[in-house]
Amino acid sequence: MASIKEIAALAKVSQGTASLVLNGKGDQFRISAPTQERIFAAARELDYRPNISAKRLRSSGETVAPIIALFWTMDPRSQLIGRYLNGIQKAIHRLDREYEILIQPYVGSQLQAEKSLVTGTRFNGAIIALPTEEDERYLEQADIKVPLVLYQRSSDKYCSVNVDNYLSGQKVANLFAKRGHRKVGLLVPDISSTAIRLRMSGFVDTCRERGLLLKEEYIQYGSFSELGGYQTASAIFSRADRPSALFCISDQMAVGALYALHEMNLSVPEQVEVVGHDDDAVSEFSIPPLSTVHLPVEEMAHACVNMVVDLMSHKIAAPVSRLFESTLITRKSCEGE
Repeated sequence: MASIKEIAALAKVSQGTASLVLNGKGDQFRISAPTQERIFAAARELDYRPNISAKRLRSSGETVAPIIALFWTMDPRSQLIGRYLNGIQKAIHRLDREYEILIQPYVGSQLQAEKSLVTGTRFNGAIIALPTEEDERYLEQADIKVPLVLYQRSSDKYCSVNVDNYLSGQKVANLFAKRGHRKVGLLVPDISSTAIRLRMSGFVDTCRERGLLLKEEYIQYGSFSELGGYQTASAIFSRADRPSALFCISDQMAVGALYALHEMNLSVPEQVEVVGHDDDAVSEFSIPPLSTVHLPVEEMAHACVNMVVDLMSHKIAAPVSRLFESTLITRKSCEGE
């Protein structure tokens, strides 16, 4: 592995200057942008990886483990982090050495503010979960200094672990067609997400192919929450001309929709069948229990850990991708074929 001395020699600067830049202090010490870029270019050429564990060892005197940072967006989707951490824990227990997990919340569409991804001085590898489309655009042009895996996104630049979101939408539309529905509705979380957009596209395209009527007024956007589901379902089913099946691209929204249907005296599944997405724990305990698309969160978390560890140890090089498939879980809100 390259040393700061080698980087300094290649960049034709002092070791002190190289150290300041590689530790993210170049601007603080007014080191010119061309000089900083020359140092970063030398680090890339020499495949430099900061020994974060050694730095911590020197400062504390304790035995330390490599750090994997988990960047998780600060929005309602954070409810799935429990399942994800469960998968991470199981994966780490199966590895041949210890690793520490650093949970790093971030604001969606503001990933560029997380300078630690660029400096590469706080952790040895990173998993970025659920970035917005703006965050994805930033990552594609950014010069990230640490081994990186994207969760629930795809990339031609970085390693990724994803699920076939388009197929998820297709499966629900095909279920509704097999159940004999003619008019169907769709509730969409109003957030920037490639995954949600693909689930919606798969559903809409397959409805069209199968001859299901999905009117514009049957598609409603709302907050990624129970309240969002309640409000959007109320908007659809308060009409005299209403669908007989509803796909909610969020279990949280689906729970709110079930409550709205109950208030309007529309029985589920007799008058309206409902399918959610994610297979969150609440889906088993709603009234009636919610049919949903199972997202294999734990298995995907396991794959993310293995992939970032392999990147950190240079066993693989980006981009490597792994694609999972979701499954339909049918419960009483829509009991299948």
